[in-house]
Amino acid sequence: MMAYANKAGDTGIAPTDWPISNNIAHNSGKPTLVMFIHPKCPCSSATIGELAVLMAHCAGRVDAHVFFVRPAGMAVEWVKTDTWAEAMRIPGVTVQRDDNGEEATRFGVKTSGDTALYDTKGHLLFHGGITAARGHSGDNNGRDAIEALLSNQPAPQTTTPVFGCSLFSCPKQ
Repeated sequence: MMAYANKAGDTGIAPTDWPISNNIAHNSGKPTLVMFIHPKCPCSSATIGELAVLMAHCAGRVDAHVFFVRPAGMAVEWVKTDTWAEAMRIPGVTVQRDDNGEEATRFGVKTSGDTALYDTKGHLLFHGGITAARGHSGDNNGRDAIEALLSNQPAPQTTTPVFGCSLFSCPKQ
């Protein structure tokens, strides 16, 4: 079980500059955070919990968006899980459905919980996960890095592993 908890997913390659998106405009007034979640991934609740902590610490300093991937053929309501409801309760977070993973593909992400932070000019500042292991809440390098960047401090690192199920082939699909 420990090996599984500590096995990172595919981090993918986030674009270094904000991609053209149909569902989200880059915010030139403050940094923009995007996160991608598989609604049926059991690890994702911890990621949403870490996002809640991050948003509490950085209130008003980031434009945050969480996309729940809905595979082709699944009903619209398929994404409306408890994790969706948790994300909806976080102040300052916009929650959206990502039909067919189109936005996830634009942002080069492959694993549930993958998070990217872009500066006001649309340049990538951080890419990775914000949990220390699968389904593990608590102090972690990803959240620390984003908090530092949003406080105009140097980040200890700008990439971290992502711990979650594949966005496109989660076993609970």
